[in-house]
Amino acid sequence: MTERDQTDRQTRPPADPRTSWATWTTQSIISGPGGVTTAEVGPISGDLTLHTTWVDGEARLTVQYTGALDWYTVSGSPVAAADESTARAIHQAMVNGVKTGRGAVAPPPALGG
Repeated sequence: MTERDQTDRQTRPPADPRTSWATWTTQSIISGPGGVTTAEVGPISGDLTLHTTWVDGEARLTVQYTGALDWYTVSGSPVAAADESTARAIHQAMVNGVKTGRGAVAPPPALGG
């Protein structure tokens, strides 16, 4: 049975993070000095593209040189994200981290939301 709100309209059940997903990509971010730290190759810098996927209650952050084929895991990823808006905030916090550089890593969940 579906819940109903005070006006007797059907309300949607809350999204189940195990079955919900979202994705964001920000291209051509010029990194600050020191760039972003990756799990696979250490720091990368320059013209970067950041991609975040929210699935299974976590934000998974990857980065690449804009236009390249290889993607690298941002150090500290995945980050716990209970809902889509938290995952989106984590993505934006990471965009800001890329711009700052200094070996940026994935933001902790408290900073993302």
